[in-house]
Amino acid sequence: MSVLAVGISHRSADVRVLERATVPAGEVNKVLDELLRCENVVEAALVTTCNRVEVYTVVEAFHGGLADVVGVLGRHSGLDVAELYEHLYVHYASAAAEHLFQVSAGLDSMVIGESQILGQVRTAYNTASEAGTAGRALHELFQRALRVGKRVHSETGLDAAGGSVVSEALADADATLGGLTGRRALIVGAGSMGGLAAAALRRAGIGEIVVANRTEQTGARLAELQVQQGTPARAVGLADLEAHLAQADIVVSCTGSSGIVVDATMVAGRTGPLVVCDLGLPRDVAPDVADLPGVTIVDLESLQRRLAAAPSGLDTARAAGIVAEEVRGHLATQRSAEVTPTVTALRRRAAEVVDAELLRLDSRLDLDGPVRAEVAQTVRRVVDKLLHTPTVRVKELASGPGGAEYAEALRELFQLDPGAPRVIAAMDGDQQ
Repeated sequence: MSVLAVGISHRSADVRVLERATVPAGEVNKVLDELLRCENVVEAALVTTCNRVEVYTVVEAFHGGLADVVGVLGRHSGLDVAELYEHLYVHYASAAAEHLFQVSAGLDSMVIGESQILGQVRTAYNTASEAGTAGRALHELFQRALRVGKRVHSETGLDAAGGSVVSEALADADATLGGLTGRRALIVGAGSMGGLAAAALRRAGIGEIVVANRTEQTGARLAELQVQQGTPARAVGLADLEAHLAQADIVVSCTGSSGIVVDATMVAGRTGPLVVCDLGLPRDVAPDVADLPGVTIVDLESLQRRLAAAPSGLDTARAAGIVAEEVRGHLATQRSAEVTPTVTALRRRAAEVVDAELLRLDSRLDLDGPVRAEVAQTVRRVVDKLLHTPTVRVKELASGPGGAEYAEALRELFQLDPGAPRVIAAMDGDQQ
């Protein structure tokens, strides 16, 4: 069994396709459950952000697993499988690990080095763990990926600029409006991205923040945090959205809703320039809002076009080196783990031989209890010493390239049942 990663992101598809493929937070568990019920899927996790949907699975077979995963994504998105394949990327085994490490490091983000992705990867792992769809393989993979992200952020300057999709969108808004200082901002959605937007607006010297959220209590908490930091802020319900749109200079919408939140009729009556940052996926703002006079839309699509050609100017080489180092470490750990069932089978075979010979000795000699115990202990000590060096060395050798050949040689030399290691591995897994 190996890890299979199947994804769609800003690098492989436009926003219109991403909108259809995205998985709302409330449906993640449903998709995970559907994946785990597939014939070839043993474990599953789902990483979903404003510009990517990635499925990580442990599969029995590559082709069968790929068909299972794509089938689930197709049913969920409503996209034809042939159309879906045009935008998917697929990574298998070591390549899947390398890709997840790059994602966690921020090397695959729309804004290179953005740190929010690490929290999103952690959320994906926690969700899969709580849903019971992540087992030993994905646990080890995601724990290593989180370690990679932490190392990159602590050992490089990749995220020194604090860049994110939110900050890039607000930079565009700042340029359009000629500055954000003293202006009125409306944040639609009080989730993590809404929190980032509020903090960035506060640092930019915004004059007032209004938080519109479906649950006013959640919006009120975000508004109160801004007040505590010295920025006037208040929370309103979505029912009051149109009235506050008329008073805003900048709108940041990031609700995660499956439908349109802001349409042209809600904005048409206002006067003066307005910048609307639509960071929702699917989009929160109707496309025809962009046709209204004085309204500028900054969305994921426009950001994708601008940032695709922009050099990061950050320490990507060092980050890539950390990723490569951690991939090697992960593969070495995997190879070493693969030889463990063979070593266990060898020691079990040795124990069976010792027990058989002691039983044979009992039938020939009339040994009293203490003598028999001493003989048994001595024989087992001799066998353990004989096996110690080869079993330690085979684990060391197995961690390098071609390590599987040493396990195979061990099975051949001692005539171990090739099926035994798999059975033992399954038993060990059940005990975790």
